[in-house]
Amino acid sequence: MRTLYTDMDIHFTIENTQIHALNIVQERFARTIPAHSHGNGCYEIHYIPFGHGTLRTKDQTYEIVPDTLFVTGPHVEHAQTPLLQDPMQEYCVYLKTSPAPRHGKPKSSPVMDLFLSTPFWIGKDSQGIHGLMQQLFQELEHHYLGYQTQVELLLSQLLVAMVRNYDQHQISRTVFARNNLADSKSVIIDEYFLYEYQALSLEVLSSRLNLSPRQTQRLLIQHYGKNFQQKKAQARMSAAAILLSDSSRSVAAIAEDLGYSSAEHFSSAFRNYYGVSPREYRKGLTSSSRSSTPLPAASLQRSRTGSPARQW
Repeated sequence: MRTLYTDMDIHFTIENTQIHALNIVQERFARTIPAHSHGNGCYEIHYIPFGHGTLRTKDQTYEIVPDTLFVTGPHVEHAQTPLLQDPMQEYCVYLKTSPAPRHGKPKSSPVMDLFLSTPFWIGKDSQGIHGLMQQLFQELEHHYLGYQTQVELLLSQLLVAMVRNYDQHQISRTVFARNNLADSKSVIIDEYFLYEYQALSLEVLSSRLNLSPRQTQRLLIQHYGKNFQQKKAQARMSAAAILLSDSSRSVAAIAEDLGYSSAEHFSSAFRNYYGVSPREYRKGLTSSSRSSTPLPAASLQRSRTGSPARQW
């Protein structure tokens, strides 16, 4: 049994290295693979999920058992012999590497530096490589939408998993760069309206963004198309609609939870936003659940658009 994928232009880049996958093979051995080696920049990743055999290098012989993982890099002579009573099944990925074009200051390459400096390694896999190989062959077989991207990502994961097998406890010395200022402000705004809708304040939000209230209003209009009062109404009313679905909570309790000074103030704001009172809205939810009919169209439309009848 042999499944071979070759003559495919699979290129991807990790850190400062360009990688071309030349052959991707799955095979159950019934014959000896004679001694051979690879040229400059070429590496074979071998993974044996089942079966037994031996691996011979120039200097040593290794027993191959299920879950054995090994890499053979440039000029590493090796031969494989299956145990005929239980021949080994192997996944093999043949890669050719070359330096990526550099622009500006060279970046750190902890993964690829370690991979390229380890021409031979053998051991028991601890990083779930069998699952990666199965996914890889499934993508290559079925050609699901986006499979080219998936194949490149799986091969990248395979290389990272290979290096982690070399040293399972090595901690990366590189970290993600910090968010740019605009992205950070978006997160601050989103979380403020999502988690603190009971006591929203333009001044508090402005302070967290390190902006003036006027600058904050401009930012909200630019990114959300709504000013602070509109965002505040949307956040509170979205929460109110969810809370009203719990019939055990009174309208007065919901008003208090949302930060309103009174149930009347809450009811007035709710009617202005949805076009119905909180009790009418709750009654509509009950009727809808019994009859499987939707809520009034006007209420749903206002809920989707988040446009209040007036500012409050």
